[in-house]
Amino acid sequence: MGSAVGERAWQPEVLRLNALCPYYTMFPVDFPLSVLPAARSDGWVLDPFCGRGTTLFAARLRGRPCAGIDVNPVAAALAKAKLVDIHAETVIGLCRRLLHCDAPRVEVPRDPFWGWCFHPDTLVEICVIRLALLNAPDTAASIALRALMLGILHGPLRPSRMYLSNQMPRTYATKPAAAIRYWERHELRPPRIGVLETVRRRARYSLAQLPRKVPGWVVQGDATEVLERCDQKFATVITSPPYFGMQTYLPDQWLRAWFLGGPPTPVYSAADQLPQGSQSQFVEALARVWRSTAAHCSPGATLVVRFGTLPSRSIDAEGLFRRSLSTADAGWQITSMRPAGSPPKGRRQADQFTVSTALTSEFDCTAVLSS
Repeated sequence: MGSAVGERAWQPEVLRLNALCPYYTMFPVDFPLSVLPAARSDGWVLDPFCGRGTTLFAARLRGRPCAGIDVNPVAAALAKAKLVDIHAETVIGLCRRLLHCDAPRVEVPRDPFWGWCFHPDTLVEICVIRLALLNAPDTAASIALRALMLGILHGPLRPSRMYLSNQMPRTYATKPAAAIRYWERHELRPPRIGVLETVRRRARYSLAQLPRKVPGWVVQGDATEVLERCDQKFATVITSPPYFGMQTYLPDQWLRAWFLGGPPTPVYSAADQLPQGSQSQFVEALARVWRSTAAHCSPGATLVVRFGTLPSRSIDAEGLFRRSLSTADAGWQITSMRPAGSPPKGRRQADQFTVSTALTSEFDCTAVLSS
């Protein structure tokens, strides 16, 4: 493994692990990094809506123990990888063994989408790795390989062959019918791409140099339920919850969700996410998270939240967020509320198939837990 790197000596190679796999609505690592120096220098860091684990990676860079929770299995799989301490060659070796072991014949999806999306030989190799990882215990190598596979599963066609699919966005998976129309219109057929060769390139790039390992854990599930079973005390909470009206996390990640054991078709469901039926439901659900979080924080703990709204929703995002803290009635006292600007084009979703629509302005809220 690459040598540990201190805070003042971060090289570009150290930051590559955080870019292991793009994720819808990811925020830049600079956000949690800018918060942590001002936060308490000791104690655990929590992100109850951890997404791909950027807060955890920032905590690792700062040498802080950390925990992440997310209801989305894709997010949890990626976040776990931000805490691994593993040599690239170990991950490559695991991939090689899984591809060459005497495994039972794997089932390959047969719908037209799959024949357009992947070369038949590439798809067989993907399915072999998928089945093996579904049955494998969580080790540093299997966690890293799983996240690497999620990162290379789909993306744009390039001479460097960094992705396994036909032309697709990196950040979200286009729905089958729309994808097939695009490929047919542009006469694009999937090239033969070797899984092992692609894993080798990505592993040697992303795992070239890792930050010093810190204690940490990631759990897939509802934050309030996970925290009920948690005996950890946290000093700092940094997070960005789903914005009101955002219901596409699971269907937008359907291809990666399939790799993790889900069905081979998009699932249009938001049952496990924050309820989006009404603002009052959303506020109450978010308040439960702030309440549960406060119950597991030390007095004087810091809560920093990046929040905003969708352009299609004409709502007062700041007012909505303030209502959630007030409804929680858990002792969180707002100390600052400042604009965070708008995410740059392309930061929130890839636009190979459609034109991206930027989110409206976001803001950062800092609150302190009263004793």
